Amino acid sequence: MSSSRGVPGDLAHDRAGPRGDATILLLHAGIADRSMWDPQWGPLTAHRDVVRLDFRGFGESTARPDPAFTTADDVAALLDRLGTGPCHVVGASFGAGVATELALERPDLVRSLLLCPPGGSLFVERTETLSRFAAAENGALARGDLDAAVEANVATWVVGPGRRAADVDPGVQEAVRRMQRRVFELQEPWGEDVDGREVVPPAVERLGDLTCPVQVLVGAHDVDAALTAADLVCAAVAGAVRQDWPDVAHLPSMEQPVRFLDLLEDWTSKP
Repeated sequence: MSSSRGVPGDLAHDRAGPRGDATILLLHAGIADRSMWDPQWGPLTAHRDVVRLDFRGFGESTARPDPAFTTADDVAALLDRLGTGPCHVVGASFGAGVATELALERPDLVRSLLLCPPGGSLFVERTETLSRFAAAENGALARGDLDAAVEANVATWVVGPGRRAADVDPGVQEAVRRMQRRVFELQEPWGEDVDGREVVPPAVERLGDLTCPVQVLVGAHDVDAALTAADLVCAAVAGAVRQDWPDVAHLPSMEQPVRFLDLLEDWTSKP
């Protein structure tokens, strides 16, 4: 396995598995880092070429971003350097937004998209649920209470509407706590001047321009904004495929890792 950890100007990443078939690229959620794919990593890399990475300010990608960057630019630069060619791109939440931007800006690097679930730049409105979450998270951060800010994320994204914490695997909750706390610790010193430039026009206005196969996966316990984003993608993208899982929230790959692996392998094995 090749890896790069925190190299200035680069993204921490891993690449493993036999070359030959199209590379699978795993893009993590905004409450996570590349370790969210641990349950799938071993089985996938046993027979497929797989790349996973940490976006800037997540996990081991600790270099301060340039305000002129976009996350999709970062990903494209890494894929160019690795020489992957077109990839099956799997994006969770924020990573799904990045995956979509990559497909629009660099279609030569994207063979298919699995948005699981759509999020990030694919959110089109601040719903009441998102507003409550933002108020809880921002209030906690303003008080310097990282624990409360982390718990706001776990309650919103991991537990989700219609469930109690007791309904969700404690291991999944603890993994997200660890990853999300790392995000806060890395990004807090950077302030607000490193958000990066926006992709123009926004991805949500160009979904009809996508030419690669697209599949969307959402959970019944996800936030309303993610469900709306799934509706939007499926309405705008010709031939888009959708799956709704009744027993997960915003991180189906972590809650149901074996079932998700089956879905991913089936999707990326199609010609």
